[in-house]
Amino acid sequence: CRWVIFNGKDLTGWKVPEPNPFWKVVVGVLVGENDEKLKGHVLHTEQSYTNFVLELEVRWSGEIDSGVMLRAPELQVQFGISRSLKRDMTGSFYLAKSSINQQVGYPEAGRAKNTDRLFKADDWNKFRIEAKGDTFTVWLNGEQVVQYTDTRYSGGAPIGLQVHPGLKMKVEFRNVRARSLD
Repeated sequence: CRWVIFNGKDLTGWKVPEPNPFWKVVVGVLVGENDEKLKGHVLHTEQSYTNFVLELEVRWSGEIDSGVMLRAPELQVQFGISRSLKRDMTGSFYLAKSSINQQVGYPEAGRAKNTDRLFKADDWNKFRIEAKGDTFTVWLNGEQVVQYTDTRYSGGAPIGLQVHPGLKMKVEFRNVRARSLD
């Protein structure tokens, strides 16, 4: 089972777009930014994961809309300001419209708690995300902030890191590690 999924040097192990105006590696940090047209992108791992633990450190300044994509159909752990709710939903689960989900949004049971107390603005924040069976758990800086159960998100998929379109933003990732629980 692989543990490091970002080597700190290049984008080996990731499905990189061509051309790639969105993602670069700067001194061991994976940097995601919009292009000049404010297009966004999701950078996916080459490997698929079903049951796994993902640990990563994330840093941003100002208003961003980013997150981690997991499973199939896609389930997102939000980082930053929700474009739809216009408020910080860091650590919360976002359900995108799909064949199994006709409603989009943040289910009450999947909303993170205490992130305002735990989150360090303009600094590195450590997230741990666990997907095991139908249960999804997020820790922020060592404290569990949400546990969400949903039987609809069972398929394996690559892990994705998001730069949302329509908003000038920059998000940084480091120490990105994942290991399968299967």
